[in-house]
Amino acid sequence: MKAYSWFVLKRFAQMIVVIYVGVSTAFLITHLSPINPVDSMLSSITTRSNFSPEAIEEMRAALTDLYGVDKPLLEQYVNFWQRFLQGGDFGPSLLAFPTPAMTLVMRALPWTVLLLSTSVLITWFLGNLFGGLAGYFQNSRLLKVFGVASMGVQPIPYYIVAFLFLIFFGFVWPVLPISGAYAMDVQSGWNIDFILSVIQHAILPVTSLIVVGFGTWFLGMRALVSNIVNEDYVTYAELAGVPRRRIVFSYVMRNAAVPQLTALALVLGSIFSGTIITEQVYNYPGLGTLLVDAVNTGDNTTVLAVSTVAITAVAIAIFVVDLLHPLLDPRVRAS
Repeated sequence: MKAYSWFVLKRFAQMIVVIYVGVSTAFLITHLSPINPVDSMLSSITTRSNFSPEAIEEMRAALTDLYGVDKPLLEQYVNFWQRFLQGGDFGPSLLAFPTPAMTLVMRALPWTVLLLSTSVLITWFLGNLFGGLAGYFQNSRLLKVFGVASMGVQPIPYYIVAFLFLIFFGFVWPVLPISGAYAMDVQSGWNIDFILSVIQHAILPVTSLIVVGFGTWFLGMRALVSNIVNEDYVTYAELAGVPRRRIVFSYVMRNAAVPQLTALALVLGSIFSGTIITEQVYNYPGLGTLLVDAVNTGDNTTVLAVSTVAITAVAIAIFVVDLLHPLLDPRVRAS
């Protein structure tokens, strides 16, 4: 038990370091950018209405004080961490001034979590299941077809598959919604119409993520199982008459799932980036759409808020995945 507690403590410390370094990097990138949020805000305001030079200068002074861009970079960095640790305050967003940037992020976060969690769970489970079966039953023609299809789809970027689905199901065979998270004429809330509309609008984004990610897990699991089936303990179990189902799931796939769980932790960042791009393709109101809109308007505050939440969420997800290792491999407890 002490060994496992030490394992958890080390993983937690690593998570904190990753979050600190990642968020600090995002802070430096946004604050060293040549785009000034005050100038961006004034440009947006003055294009909609006419103001006197005196009013513009007063607004410039007020916004400069609000965002603190006139202070030294080190002081801005310290103030940022103080506000973030006290209550996750990033300041007002330029996209919806004076709405706090964190408010916009929390509105978009559930939609990204929905896409990411659904696609990752389905892809990882199905890819490893069919990959394990293909590695054990190597003469199955159906599983060979899965292998060929997986090798063909795996190198395709997320956004290419998303665009193909968008064209096919939006114009060639328009049977699914291709934009938004739910129908505009449906009242949001915990009612059956809203839930069904959310599911219907999520089919294409989730499916595009699954199609690309399936091949990675299928091919990886098939290769691992192909090596494990030649191990002595598998041969002895077959000769001893152990039921085939138990051999496949308890002896072979369970051992092969350990490195696949490690791989899941390693690729969560790339999966998240794929989700960000997919959201933009389908105009899904998640962090991806919010991030692109913030970049286009020069809203560094919202960009930093999205980046911080994304880095923190991915780091926590990797930490949770690491804690699942002992459930599959008890040897981790003694490491």
